[in-house]
Amino acid sequence: MSAPSEWHTLEERLGYQFRNRSLLEAALTHASALPRGVVRAGEQLEFLGDAVLDLVIADLLLKRFPECDEGQLSKLRAQCVRTSTLAAKGRELGLGAALRLGRGEERSGGRAKESILAAVYEAVIAAMFRDAGYRRARAVVGRHFVREIAAAKMLATQDWKTLLQERTQARFRTVPEYRLVEERGPAHARQFTSEAWVAGECLARGEGGSKREAEQHAARAALDRLADERDAP
Repeated sequence: MSAPSEWHTLEERLGYQFRNRSLLEAALTHASALPRGVVRAGEQLEFLGDAVLDLVIADLLLKRFPECDEGQLSKLRAQCVRTSTLAAKGRELGLGAALRLGRGEERSGGRAKESILAAVYEAVIAAMFRDAGYRRARAVVGRHFVREIAAAKMLATQDWKTLLQERTQARFRTVPEYRLVEERGPAHARQFTSEAWVAGECLARGEGGSKREAEQHAARAALDRLADERDAP
């Protein structure tokens, strides 16, 4: 069982103190720490947490961007709840140190695994939802996702590839080429890395949850590089 000090530290970072500590314990207990065949309460919390996060993020986005239609809002939400983003939230909270893991998972570096951190973050949010209700969960998630929600609309609506094409046609009389250089992660949470090439030179790399998103990020980074080169003395 996690030491009370680790729970206390986690609660301080969350800004919430659990009334029912068994919910927090369940959220922090990985399947590897339980006997085979036991139904893990934490897995059920992950299922609930996925739905709670979808609802809260959708609610926050709709309030922030009331002019967006359903398709745009769905795209914005998908950007916010990617596995890599949820894992980052888990690292910021120090979830890895508070986890209960089996020996095998401990030896394999489970405390730092992106998939585990993302799942446990979902479970902790669900535990808080069950302990205190929607309003409290919404308040905490809202604090966690301030940056993502602020940046989401720009990333979803700005067509960096078109801007880069216009810039390179004017400057180099050519168009960009995008090359997929890496694809990793499970089928339900693939991550792609693409490069933006112009006139035989790789200008930048970008990552994303789809090939198009990775290319958009690569295009944006390439635009930044071209702007830096233009402004250099």
